[in-house]
Amino acid sequence: MIEFKNIKKSFGDKVVLDGVSHTMETGMTNLIIGTSGSGKTVLQKCLVGLFEPDEGEIIYDGVSFTVMTQDDRKLLRQQIGMLFQGSALFDSMTVEENIQFPLDMFTKDNHSAKLKRVNEVLERVNLVGSNKKYPSEISGGMKKRVGIARAIVLNPKFLFCDEPNSGLDPQTSMLIDKLIKEITIEFNMTTVINTHDMNSVMEIGDNILYLKEGKKEWTGNSKDIIFSDNEALNAFIFASEFLQDAKNMRMLEAKGKIDGQGNIVK
Repeated sequence: MIEFKNIKKSFGDKVVLDGVSHTMETGMTNLIIGTSGSGKTVLQKCLVGLFEPDEGEIIYDGVSFTVMTQDDRKLLRQQIGMLFQGSALFDSMTVEENIQFPLDMFTKDNHSAKLKRVNEVLERVNLVGSNKKYPSEISGGMKKRVGIARAIVLNPKFLFCDEPNSGLDPQTSMLIDKLIKEITIEFNMTTVINTHDMNSVMEIGDNILYLKEGKKEWTGNSKDIIFSDNEALNAFIFASEFLQDAKNMRMLEAKGKIDGQGNIVK
């Protein structure tokens, strides 16, 4: 669990986060959503220590991250996995070497033990046999899965994902969403996801924080969104006529007015 209380962050005269409080739950996919400039990226960077908040407190499993010593923060960071927007793989390294990199940095395991762990996570993300390929030789979806494998290779308690579906086609995006959701439950992680992908919001939004102009505007889950009367949230989520129609269909389905195939229930 990650709690943050009254987080404030400004850059010069620009207030980016204005007293944001929320709890990211363990075993859930916790989504941070909002328009560009709403503060979600800055919030995520505060949570992992890349930015220091001007005010407020961040608490990891009951321990205050805000007042930790640098040594304690280093230990905590070994329990944090990161999936970057562009996957951030090293082009000169093979898939195997990319995934092994955190093991080289943070463990004293021998090569055999490291390779065993690499192969375990490769199997978990359905990339068995891809060890010797280079990033230039694999697809965008495969790069994301390598990024996920690297993020979980140290068995983290916390997983941060920055726009995990960026640049992917809809079908591949759904597969990545499903994988993140599965490993969150399987390893009982606290997963925090910054996303613009509305399909992710609707499909894996266990715990959603909607930011508007640096403030907490709304919280809930993917089911709550369907029935929300928050005008700012609805304008953001259901901006197009197609998405508004999809919302109306889900509302009717939830109320038992239509079935899963869109047929009217008599």
